[in-house]
Amino acid sequence: MSFKKIVLVIILLILFVIGFWSWKFYRTNIGQVNILILGTGGENHTAGDLTDVMMVASVSPGRVNVISLPRDLWIPEIRAKINTAYHYGGIDLTKTSVEKVLDLPINHYVLLDFSGFTKIIDVLGGIEVQVDNEFEDKLYPIAGRENDPCIACRYEVVEFKKGLQVMNGETALKFVRSRHATGDEGTDTARSSRQQKVIDAIKNKILSPKVILNPKQIQALYKVFKNSVQTDIDNKIGITLVKEIFKARNNVLGYLIPESLLVNPPISKIYDKQYVFVPHLGNGKWEEIHEWVKSLPSQTY
Repeated sequence: MSFKKIVLVIILLILFVIGFWSWKFYRTNIGQVNILILGTGGENHTAGDLTDVMMVASVSPGRVNVISLPRDLWIPEIRAKINTAYHYGGIDLTKTSVEKVLDLPINHYVLLDFSGFTKIIDVLGGIEVQVDNEFEDKLYPIAGRENDPCIACRYEVVEFKKGLQVMNGETALKFVRSRHATGDEGTDTARSSRQQKVIDAIKNKILSPKVILNPKQIQALYKVFKNSVQTDIDNKIGITLVKEIFKARNNVLGYLIPESLLVNPPISKIYDKQYVFVPHLGNGKWEEIHEWVKSLPSQTY
């Protein structure tokens, strides 16, 4: 494996785990680039092309803002939740839907299936994650048993204790995907927060000398990347990112759309009897969220 390829792999992986995959350079100013990051179940998962993880990384000089989107946002134009946009219309419809919600142009995208997510963490030898709240989920779906005649056999119980934990890929996946915990941890907001915790943990592990200076681990990570990731990132752009990534590595902040800007309306025919979120101003009226996005530090317009 050439040094050029090793550098490229490091850059691409760091970009993924801290929430962005591209940086567009100008002679005097790199401006701002917005990257849509999607996570799907992939093969052996029910509805494997639903994007259960949706984030937008807004990259500006020396700073990265990572915005998580709730999977249950209702998009009137497609009469469905935002996490189904990829299923119905591929990356183009997904980008258009996200642009409507955030009023940000999407310049690039990265799509990773969950098998790649778990493999990346396992190749890293696990990650350290701070669990803020203890929770239990008795309805975590077991891959491959979605149609088991025995309803109870379709699920397993997952449990997380409060405190710092070392997680392998499978455990980390359960931590970020759990949706049926009791209390606050069963909300979409809590789920998004857990996803950002894991992304930060992966970033810290990759940036550690034990990983970034280990050619064998980089080789293994490259194989996972090739088989699990789809992106429109140009390799040449990735090579130019080395200096800028390290400049921004301590200034990467995650954001959740404030709960005050969203409403969970009663289940009704209007939303096909689904659990959804709509803007506080009304269905399809995203203006308050647009203003919130513009208020984030270091956004360029």
